[in-house]
Amino acid sequence: MDRKQLLLDRLSAIGESLRQSGDALALLGLGSVGLETDRLDSYSDLDFFAIVRDGCKERFLHNLDWLWAAAPVAYHFQNTVDGHKLLFSDGIFCEFAVFEPGELARIPFSKGRIVWQSPDLDEVLAEPQLNKPPKEDKSIEWLLGEALTNLFVGLCRYQRGEKLSAVKLIQGHAVDRIVELTARLEDEPDHIHKDQFAPERRFEQRYPAMASLLPQFMQGYERSRESACAILLFLDEHFEVNPAIKAAILRLCKQ
Repeated sequence: MDRKQLLLDRLSAIGESLRQSGDALALLGLGSVGLETDRLDSYSDLDFFAIVRDGCKERFLHNLDWLWAAAPVAYHFQNTVDGHKLLFSDGIFCEFAVFEPGELARIPFSKGRIVWQSPDLDEVLAEPQLNKPPKEDKSIEWLLGEALTNLFVGLCRYQRGEKLSAVKLIQGHAVDRIVELTARLEDEPDHIHKDQFAPERRFEQRYPAMASLLPQFMQGYERSRESACAILLFLDEHFEVNPAIKAAILRLCKQ
C-alpha cells in the first residue's frame, strides 16, 4: 500500500477507535495529516489531538488501548503532561496530545482537520484560539546581538575544551538567530507551508540561497572556530557589526 494512504488510513483507524470508546469527542489531524496533506510523504508522521469528554483525559493518557486497537504499538513514552510520542510496529510514528474541551482555548496550535467527530462536539472548540506562539518583538538589533554574543561565548568555551557547549552556542543558537534573520534578507515563497512554531522546518525549500550557506555555519564538533568565522563573515556582510565585538570574535577564531 502507498505510504501516504497507509498514514491516512491509520489516522482514520484511530478515529474509529476513539468513536468506539464512547468517551471521545473528536480526532484533530495536524500538520501534514491536517490541512497540509499535499506535503504528506513516506517520511511523514502522525500529529494529532484527541479531544475527549470532561473527566476522561487521564484514562486516554495512561491507557493506550485505543491506539493498540488501531495497530500494534512497539514503543511509546509520555513526553508532555498532555501527550506521548509513539511508534507503531509497522514504523509509523506519531506525536499526540489529549485534551478535554475546556483546555483547548489555552493551547496554541495551527488549524487542523477534523478526522472524526462526535455529534456532541461543538466544532468551534476545535478551532485554535491561539493559532501562533506568543509574539516576541525580536528586532534585527536583538537577533544580531544574540548571534554575535553566542559566537563570542561559544568560542571562549571552545578554548576551555568545552567543545559540546561551543557547538550548541555557535552551530546551534547563533544559527537559530540567522534562521530568524533570514526573513529580513530574502523573500519567502507563498506556496511553501510555513511552520509558525518551528522556523527551521522546510527552510531549504523556503530560503534556498541561505540554506546553501548552512554547511559553512555548521561544520561539526571539531570545527566550531571555522563555523564561527563563517557566521561572523556573513553577519558582517549583511548587517552593521560593532567593531569591538567583531575584533574579539576574530581573535578567538585565530587562537
